[in-house]
Amino acid sequence: MFKINEKITWVGKIDWELKKFHGEEYSTHRGSSYNSYLIQDEKVALIDTVWMPFSKEYVSHLESVIDLNKIDYIIANHAEVDHSGALPELMKLIPNTPIYCTKNGVKSLKGHYHQDWNFVEVKTGDTLDLGSGKLVFIEAPMLHWPDSMFSYYTADSILFSNDAFGQHYASEFMYNDLVDQGELYQEALKYYANILTPFSPLVIKKIHEILGLNVPVSMICTSHGVIWRDNPTQIVEQYLKWADNYQEHQVTILYDTMWNATRTMAEGIAAGIKAVDPTLNIKLFNVSKADKNDVIAEVFKAKLIVAGSSTINKGILSAMASTLEIIKGLKFKNKKAAGFGSYGWSGESPKIMTEELKKCGFEILEEGLSILWKPDEDAIKSCESFGKSLAEKL
Repeated sequence: MFKINEKITWVGKIDWELKKFHGEEYSTHRGSSYNSYLIQDEKVALIDTVWMPFSKEYVSHLESVIDLNKIDYIIANHAEVDHSGALPELMKLIPNTPIYCTKNGVKSLKGHYHQDWNFVEVKTGDTLDLGSGKLVFIEAPMLHWPDSMFSYYTADSILFSNDAFGQHYASEFMYNDLVDQGELYQEALKYYANILTPFSPLVIKKIHEILGLNVPVSMICTSHGVIWRDNPTQIVEQYLKWADNYQEHQVTILYDTMWNATRTMAEGIAAGIKAVDPTLNIKLFNVSKADKNDVIAEVFKAKLIVAGSSTINKGILSAMASTLEIIKGLKFKNKKAAGFGSYGWSGESPKIMTEELKKCGFEILEEGLSILWKPDEDAIKSCESFGKSLAEKL
């Protein structure tokens, strides 16, 4: 618990031990936080709660800050269980307290908890008077769930942005100007790449909608990670860049290999690319060993993705197949690609890789390169030539 200002207290939970999120779907190397905020104006509003495993601890700590019966309103910006998980425990004690959320929020909360609490549906532009300030609600559907919304507190010009602008990042400092900036932006980019990329057109639209309100923003209080208080709109400006078909001067090479033949090909291709343009940042990942969310972040940054697999049972290796399925769902734009692969007798993988990369929405620069058995000196030269051709076509 710590006070953000005279009226607002952070009442969330820092989860230092968290290493996987959304089941096993998202890696959280630096932990995370579940940010909940208590506004004590003339009326009292609680914005979001924490994940269910911490619900008893959360309610106990909340009781040390305020008599629960003095909470006039609960704001559910998002119904996903990492934000709403403590509601069942809390509502046992204050069952009639109204819960403000979107229409889809009601559906989602009922779907999770099967409780008919005192729901109050809100839409963009609706307000809730707390006394010296009001909460203004802004629907943000598909950022990143249909029920998502923001809440803006007029008294202190604070935007409670829920999942937008957040990061899975545990820190005792809790403010953007106090943490390592490299770590902060690494986690913010990874968060955007893995979670928000498919909704980039909606991100741009929603940000311009908020900017169109022409209201000051002194602070952005997210639901995960640090609070943006020093130049808080810097992350908004960064989101606009990330949402606009983002790329850096980078090539990301992905491969999966059985006996290192495909790895040797990947390294040869990298050498060829580097020979043409030494300024390109080239990153190689064995997708069967690398963290998949870290890989996705590097795909997000790349202008060219080169992906290869050994052939197995007339198909490709499973780690590569699952990686491509994730990439396909994220709908990256403005990226070029090429496939490659090794084989022992049937040799389908390069063609499959090329077709799958097309399905990912990438522009194919070259038809897939195929090498029989482990590459010899001539085959490695072929890989280097393939890389040079790709670099020249960039």
